[in-house]
Amino acid sequence: MEKASNNVKLFTCRGSRYLSEKIAEDFGEPLGDASCALFSDGEFQTSINESVRGTDIFIIQSTNPPQDNLMELCLMIDAAKRASAHKVVAVIPYYGLARQDRKDKPRVPIAAKMVADILTAVGADRVMTMDLHAPQIQGFFNIPVDHLDASVIFIPYIQSLKLPNLKLAAPDVGATKRVRFFAQAMNVEMVICDKERKIANEVASMTVIGDVSGYDVVLIDDLCDTANTLCKAAQLLKEKGARSVRAVCTHPVLSGKAYENIDNSELDELVVTDTLPIQYKSNKIKVLSSSKLFANAIRNVIDHNSISSLFSIEKAFQQKLNV
Repeated sequence: MEKASNNVKLFTCRGSRYLSEKIAEDFGEPLGDASCALFSDGEFQTSINESVRGTDIFIIQSTNPPQDNLMELCLMIDAAKRASAHKVVAVIPYYGLARQDRKDKPRVPIAAKMVADILTAVGADRVMTMDLHAPQIQGFFNIPVDHLDASVIFIPYIQSLKLPNLKLAAPDVGATKRVRFFAQAMNVEMVICDKERKIANEVASMTVIGDVSGYDVVLIDDLCDTANTLCKAAQLLKEKGARSVRAVCTHPVLSGKAYENIDNSELDELVVTDTLPIQYKSNKIKVLSSSKLFANAIRNVIDHNSISSLFSIEKAFQQKLNV
């Protein structure tokens, strides 16, 4: 890839260094020099150790818990603005708190909107992220948002499996629109697993809408947290006659007993991206890199080219974004 302009620099915070290094390599430039000093009480101070005056800065950091990740990103943005950076783009592979995108009961915050306000207030000029929990979160920002789509990573991979009798499945009604897009792009049928929850992270009951007998089923969702929903869906699909059950999820949150649940489940495979780090190795978990997609998106922003052009499945094959 051609070398980037001298007026563009990429930086990372601590939580996403593993991904930032791959993005920088695919982009064609080393990461900028930055550090984070720790105080004995847990306070930290970020520092940009090179001149960024007049440059366009891309700061890469997912904002998953602990919330120090969000705070460190905000401090880096503030440091860049105070160092006279021309523009600051927050590259947030996983946008944390996105599940709190509405008031579903009285007297609760809309955290996804609050985070958007914070990022704007500290000086972000633009945000780049991938597979928001709800696409309408883009409307919480009054600055441009580049919303990348992991379908260009997952669809080529699913097609490479050459499953003889493929059918896609939504693990819940909320994922229906996402799965329908995949199904239309791949020209296959879909089914829906309708679940009922009484408390968060715990599935009370689930039913399958559609026929899966004899099919190779792939569940599709934006994130996997405790994996309770996916494991319950996989078990139910197998009981309904599915020949194999896989799942693809963009963000591997994988909290609580997620790894244990996946290893003991009916899932044949869980495919995720590297927007979040995998904490434990599992024979059932396969990680596809998102670094080339982010590097190409950053390049297109710099060159004032279309971001949506990156979502072409044919183009994904050509650029091998799923490698």
